[in-house]
Amino acid sequence: MSKELNDVELVIHINETLGESRRDELTSSLKSKEGIRSAEFCPLRYHLMRVSYDRVNLTSQDVLHHVNDQSINAQLIGPV
Repeated sequence: MSKELNDVELVIHINETLGESRRDELTSSLKSKEGIRSAEFCPLRYHLMRVSYDRVNLTSQDVLHHVNDQSINAQLIGPV
């Protein structure tokens, strides 16, 4: 996937333990949101998630709210 000029990548800390199926649901949900380019958990650090999004259409708070809307307790760590 090529990085677009307006893309920002951030890290989100998941404050709870999610099983594999729940992690898959969350990444799929994020990827389906317009403006999100990619979403993945860091290998072997399943409490950390990297999300790349288009800053023209979304803010970091929009991304975090989408995670929280999935009934997941999370917080922003910051840009990569």
